Amino acid sequence: LSSLFAKENLNKMSEQQLNLYDRLINEPSNDWDIYYWATEAKPTPAVFENEVMAMLRDFAKNKKREQRLRQPDLEYLFEPAR
Repeated sequence: LSSLFAKENLNKMSEQQLNLYDRLINEPSNDWDIYYWATEAKPTPAVFENEVMAMLRDFAKNKKREQRLRQPDLEYLFEPAR
């Protein structure tokens, strides 16, 4: 979930949003917690309740019904910003 979210959103995020995302993916000791928060299976702790978490929750809903069966290739990390 997070790699697909990153591919779609990192190049559009502000510096503040990137800092929030960095904190989100690095501070929790268990990646499953992030998944549970993003899918709303568990409430998000106040310290991580911010605009990036809202973006991740919205992304997790997959409103466009896209197939998300595999992680993206990492080449997107080297694509020029649009």
